Amino acid sequence: MSQQFYVSPEQIMKDRADFARKGIARGRSVVVVSFAGGIALVAENPSPTLHKIGEIYDRIGFAAVGKYNEFESLRQAGVRYADVRGYSYDRADVTARGLASVYAQSLGTVFTAEQKPFEVELAVAEVGPTQAMDHIFRLTFDGSIADEQGFLAMGGQAGLVQQRLADVWGGGADLALTLSWAVAALRAPREAAAGPGQPEPLDAASLEVAVLERDVREVRGTQRAFRRLPEADVAHILTSSGKA
Repeated sequence: MSQQFYVSPEQIMKDRADFARKGIARGRSVVVVSFAGGIALVAENPSPTLHKIGEIYDRIGFAAVGKYNEFESLRQAGVRYADVRGYSYDRADVTARGLASVYAQSLGTVFTAEQKPFEVELAVAEVGPTQAMDHIFRLTFDGSIADEQGFLAMGGQAGLVQQRLADVWGGGADLALTLSWAVAALRAPREAAAGPGQPEPLDAASLEVAVLERDVREVRGTQRAFRRLPEADVAHILTSSGKA
C-alpha cells in the first residue's frame, strides 16, 4: 500500500498564495487615483476590447489585474449583485463597501476551498460628493480587503508603481495632472529595467483610461459617473501635460 505524504495546512496556504502572486505579477499594472474631479482608473493595456477597467453601478467602478476570464466573471457577478440590490431596495444602497465585502467572501471561499485560487487582484472605487469622501478598496486573491487612501497600484511591479504615486500624489489635482502622475508611475518599472538607456514608450495606444466623474449630474445630466476616455482624448491630455 502506498503511503500518502502529509502536507501541513500552513504549507498548502503558502503554496496557493505564492502561485497566485506569481500569476498576478506577470500582468501589467493598473492604478486608481482620486483627484478633484473624481477618480481616474488607468491601466497599461494595449487591447481595445479585453478591458481591465469597467463600470459596476452609478458611481462605482472596477479595475483588475490577473487572469482575464477570472476577473471578468467577478465583474459580471458584481454587476448582477448591484442591479438586484438597487432594484430590490434603493440605488443608494449599492455601495463600494458592500460590493467589496461580497468580492472578499467569494475570493476567500475560492482560496480556501478550491484546488486553485483565483490569480486576480481587484479594486472597487466609489466617487463621493467630495474628494475626502471617495472610497477605494483593494481585494487580493485570498479575500483580504483594504481601504486605500487616495490611490493604489496593482499588478506587475506594484510596489515600484505604488511608491512612485506616493512620491507625487496630492489632493486637489486636475485630470491632466493626475493622468500624468499615473502614466509616470506605470512607466517606473520600464525605466528601472532600461537603466541608463531609453525606456520603452508608454503612449495613449497602450493605455486604458476611465474616470468616475464627481459632478456628473451637473455636467452630463445623468447619475452614471463612469466614462471611458477614447485614445484621442488621452493623447491630447498627455500632450497638454507634457507627458506624451
